[in-house]
Amino acid sequence: MKNLYGKSLLSNPALTKSTAFSREEREHYGLRGLLPYEVASIEKQIDRVLDSLRSKTSAIEKYIFLNGLLESNQRLFYRTLIDHIEEILPLVYTPTVGEACKEFAHIFRKPQGFYITPDDRGAIATILKNWPEEDIRVIVVTDGERILGLGDLGANGMGIPIGKVALYVACAGIHPAQCMPVMLDVGTNNIALREDPLYLGFPFPRISGDRYRSLVEEFINAVQVRYPNALIQFEDFLTPHAFEFLERYHHRVRCFNDDIQGTAAVTLAGIYSSCRITGKKFTDLNIMFLGTGSAAGGTAELVVDAFCADGLSRSQAQQRLWFIDRAGLVTATNGNIKPRIQPYAHQYDALSFADAISAIKPDVLIGATGVAGTFTETIVRRMAMVNERPVIIALSNPTSHTECTAEQAYQWSDGRAIFASGSPFDAVQYGNQRYKPAQGNNAYIFPGVGLGVYASSARLVTQSMFLAAARELARIVTDQELRDGAVYPALTRVREVSHAIAVAVCRVAIDEGLTGSCLPQDLSSHVKSLMYEPNY
Repeated sequence: MKNLYGKSLLSNPALTKSTAFSREEREHYGLRGLLPYEVASIEKQIDRVLDSLRSKTSAIEKYIFLNGLLESNQRLFYRTLIDHIEEILPLVYTPTVGEACKEFAHIFRKPQGFYITPDDRGAIATILKNWPEEDIRVIVVTDGERILGLGDLGANGMGIPIGKVALYVACAGIHPAQCMPVMLDVGTNNIALREDPLYLGFPFPRISGDRYRSLVEEFINAVQVRYPNALIQFEDFLTPHAFEFLERYHHRVRCFNDDIQGTAAVTLAGIYSSCRITGKKFTDLNIMFLGTGSAAGGTAELVVDAFCADGLSRSQAQQRLWFIDRAGLVTATNGNIKPRIQPYAHQYDALSFADAISAIKPDVLIGATGVAGTFTETIVRRMAMVNERPVIIALSNPTSHTECTAEQAYQWSDGRAIFASGSPFDAVQYGNQRYKPAQGNNAYIFPGVGLGVYASSARLVTQSMFLAAARELARIVTDQELRDGAVYPALTRVREVSHAIAVAVCRVAIDEGLTGSCLPQDLSSHVKSLMYEPNY
């Protein structure tokens, strides 16, 4: 165990087994007297973890406890997360991670991840050498400017990369030593944070313009030198920056943006699955978006690609997508239309949100606003008037920012809605039917894509990979899950999902000539061989 001995071994989070060290190991590694008598199996340790976890009275207390477990016993943390993912995922990621980010400086216990500030300009390549691991395959990076629906949280946003890395390990089996959370701490315009005496970040207004872009460029270039096999996942950047960096780097760097492409793929998968319930043909759908940000724009682009793959022209595909902003229906006569929304600004009368539903009769309504309650009773009832089974996807998270709750969607549609959301909701009883709404969690997509890029050594990440991921995710949903009202598979099957997506990504990489290595014919076994299992 890397020549560690005694207390040093017990204190190493990656190597410790705590009370699970055998008698022989205790003798060999100088652990006698340092542990209580019992040799506990990992299963018994998990029972103890769950007992402690369930005694906590708030989600943030549970988050702090689990983060402490990660810092003290890595394998036990990940084994517990994998085996009890439905219970624990909402605690280590959405929705609890939102609260954890807001309170990050106040609950900080031990440094995790890697921080880069404007003071590091010119030295990023050098300081990257301070990270102890050599074979990094996944980097999750944020600048903290648009954390979930919570806005600019500065360095507090490090909770997001930390959480995403945990999902790469738990959901796709990428080894923790191969994952790296990064915060580009370029300041914050959140005055309350800067005035907080406990705030840990760069305590100045955000840098912008060329100063900001050149720092991002230096970071990207430094990663290519230090970690040439790494995939870079952009996370929670402000929408203009999110699209800008994706456009700038995706042709030359192994990278993607989860808010744009991951969200798009999981949403598209939900649309695919809904067609199995409604009986509608995918290419006949009209789809309406509330919101014009990165999630909505990215989803629209992938849906267009999906329509085109199924036989529509790009113009025909774009005609089937509609957008709503604060002023109502986005039409060709609107001013200041975002460039990426322009193709969907049709020649049409100006209409309110509710009237647009009545006139256009969308089959699917997607919310990506970050504003709670925007799918009002009027909106949901209008969707139910024009559809026997209205498809309503409320993407915004955390839960406090969702467009409507599962219960509202079922009640206001008289139990006919096909509902999915970005945040988790409990099962809902309506009449004689018990609905189990599915969470459109990006954890179904990005870990599998990352694993597939790793397994294939793909030089780039392409839109085709996300289209393939969406198709795989939809394919895996069972008929029983659909009958229960879920358009996604049970979260307990997320490693199965990630494996299937990774294999599909490998095939895309081969078809598109993006892999220089000769991959084995049995891609399934190849991918499986790379998946880390956190056992002693």
